[in-house]
Amino acid sequence: MQYQSIQLKNEFSKMSDFWSPKVIGELNDYDLKLVKIKGDFEWHNHEGDDKVFFVLEGEMLIDFRDGQVKISKGELFIVPGGSEQKPSAEKETHIMIIEPKRGVATADIDLK
Repeated sequence: MQYQSIQLKNEFSKMSDFWSPKVIGELNDYDLKLVKIKGDFEWHNHEGDDKVFFVLEGEMLIDFRDGQVKISKGELFIVPGGSEQKPSAEKETHIMIIEPKRGVATADIDLK
């Protein structure tokens, strides 16, 4: 068996689009994804599955219907399953997402 680490900087350098997660590994029934974000995403939820956002570079916000959380470089946040959320980042931000392979987001039409 050949062992090889995953070079995160290398993986991010291959990415040009924002909000387009790339699976870089699997852990049991979970996907490990890298994604570049900038601007606002839409309101959505994850059908009861918890999801981890780990900020590697930059800073992001996650709006909820009843509040907001700011996640800075080196911090992570676990979004409770079923919570309506709207992630955003003022500047380009690099994050790792850990979520169940079966997790599928459902987008809302603007529910403000």
